[in-house]
Amino acid sequence: MAEAPEHVECLIIGSGPAGYTAAIYAARADMKPVLYEGMQPGGQLTITTDVENYPGYPDGIMGPEMMDNFKKQAVRLGTDVRFGMVTKVDFSEEGKHRVWVDGSTEIIAESVIISTGASARWLGIESETRLNGSGVSACAVCDGFFYRGMDVAIVGGGDTAAEEASYLAKICNKVYMLVRRDEMRASKAMQHRVENTPNIEILWNSETDEILGDTVVEAVRVHNIQTGEKMEFPISGFFVAIGHTPNTDIFKGFIDMDDQGYIITKPDSSKTNIPGVFACGDAQDKIYRQAVTAAGSGCMAALDAERYLSHRKSVPA
Repeated sequence: MAEAPEHVECLIIGSGPAGYTAAIYAARADMKPVLYEGMQPGGQLTITTDVENYPGYPDGIMGPEMMDNFKKQAVRLGTDVRFGMVTKVDFSEEGKHRVWVDGSTEIIAESVIISTGASARWLGIESETRLNGSGVSACAVCDGFFYRGMDVAIVGGGDTAAEEASYLAKICNKVYMLVRRDEMRASKAMQHRVENTPNIEILWNSETDEILGDTVVEAVRVHNIQTGEKMEFPISGFFVAIGHTPNTDIFKGFIDMDDQGYIITKPDSSKTNIPGVFACGDAQDKIYRQAVTAAGSGCMAALDAERYLSHRKSVPA
């Protein structure tokens, strides 16, 4: 005989700055939150080394340590943090949102906060993985500061790559922009900005063969896909800007999303199209993607969920 589903007042799916902040606020509001950490407990910051742009840490902090602090605070205030992966949902009945964890455990939640984040797309080469956090990064705004005055490379041809190349050009000595095709996908305005920045060198039709260095990034080897010519450039930082994939597949069919899979929330709120289901962090933010904005949206989601539950309790059945 199957076990009866567990009933939860507030279920948070995913950790990271958004999920843990939502948990802190939900716990303080006595919503008895249950948080499932997901495949990567702590989110993308657990693979980040130094974090220097989060307020409150004047000397900076390591990403994993920062996420551990977030988690400890959520637990201290009463959050039930669990290791597990939500694999299926059914949001067809308001107030009884059904969620399955690891394929079997069923939970019925009065409110759900989605904070599943987004995963950076990578090139898929061995040296990229090996040197991740040691010169390889998927966020120029987060990590560019560490390479001020140095030579760096960035891969990508879209708006994000162009914006990040422009950002890096302000603080770095030289920026090599590796574009796979003979044109960019970025908007004309962004293309003109990049092309008119003296210390950005665009390498068209270029693919990365290998990032060189034993323990830190020292150089990059690329080849021209039209001529076959191989080139090697000494660099200290290698940035990948070929997009992110929001971790939202399990919500398809219930939650409204854009064509990239980012959850659409109602203006000035974390509310989705499903009453009682809220979204925060990188699962719904494709513009800023910063720890501090993710935390802020986690706060919003918890406050929205609290108001939703309070309203439900005040309305006669």
